Amino acid sequence: MDTTVGAIFEQGQRSIKVPVPVFIRASASVVGTKEGEGPFGDSFDMVGGDDKFGCETWEDAESTLQKEALLLAIGKSGLSNKEIKYLFAGDLLGQSIASSFGLASFQIPLVGMYGACSTCGLTISMATVMIAGGMAEHAACVTSSHFASAEKEFRFPLGYGNQRPLSATWTVTGSGAFVLSSVKSDKDRAMISGLTLGKIVDFGLKDSMNMGACMAPAAADTIYHHLVDFDRKPSDYDKIITGDLGNVGQKALWDMMREMGMDISKVHMDCGMEIYDKSQDAHAGGSGCGCSAVLLSAYILKQLEEGRWKRVLFVPTGALLSKTSFNEGQSIPGIAHGVEMVSCK
Repeated sequence: MDTTVGAIFEQGQRSIKVPVPVFIRASASVVGTKEGEGPFGDSFDMVGGDDKFGCETWEDAESTLQKEALLLAIGKSGLSNKEIKYLFAGDLLGQSIASSFGLASFQIPLVGMYGACSTCGLTISMATVMIAGGMAEHAACVTSSHFASAEKEFRFPLGYGNQRPLSATWTVTGSGAFVLSSVKSDKDRAMISGLTLGKIVDFGLKDSMNMGACMAPAAADTIYHHLVDFDRKPSDYDKIITGDLGNVGQKALWDMMREMGMDISKVHMDCGMEIYDKSQDAHAGGSGCGCSAVLLSAYILKQLEEGRWKRVLFVPTGALLSKTSFNEGQSIPGIAHGVEMVSCK
């Protein structure tokens, strides 16, 4: 049995060294009104004037987010729909209906994926493996979340008006889309050089209003194994970026990393803590599949594209619960997927 290909890909215990260049050729971000009023409002490609985006339901609005983001990303890439071999997508809604209804018109073979709020990292990882393995020249990834559809899915109808504790996060209304390619171009924003897929980590926490604490152990596990597998230190990265731990989860992550003998506090950034400012009453910060996805497109890739950052570790985080598991008293496991990106400059 020929194991040459596997040997090229494998890096340490848990990681993958991408053996050929995989470029992020283009990306796009579409967000809602609250996100548009935040610190990165001028950086997003599209800000909706109405969080229903002209639709009748919140779920249709989220599908529209994905459709608009992917249209923009493909348009920027200079490719046609037919040139994109696979589309990797997912969201937070039951059976990923935001993706299936939003992306049907593209007629690109769809790989539906679920990683909760880590879905952006999961879709990019799988698209990278397909391209690096020679199974596709171009692939696209898209994910989304919507405050109103997520509240309806996981918590309470908005009309209920329940009070949110300070540990709670605010689900980002937004979608990020990315076009990956094996072909170098003058449009490339960054290159993907390594992957560390996460495993399920469950500390037995059950508080759905404190997602940061539930996800922090998974983030620590993935970051630790990535650094060990690639024999690197936190200082080898301009930024180590988590998805949506918020200020509660960040403290837990730093403490756990220090217990593992690694201090990431000087290079750590959390998308959930950055996307809103303190005046927007988001409590612990932002969350949702769209949180890390829109900041990756609007901000993180810009830093790499312009050469201000040379290498980042992007680690979207997810809480693997459903309303069924929560109502049955189950704990909330976490997962996090790491994507190493480097500047093409």
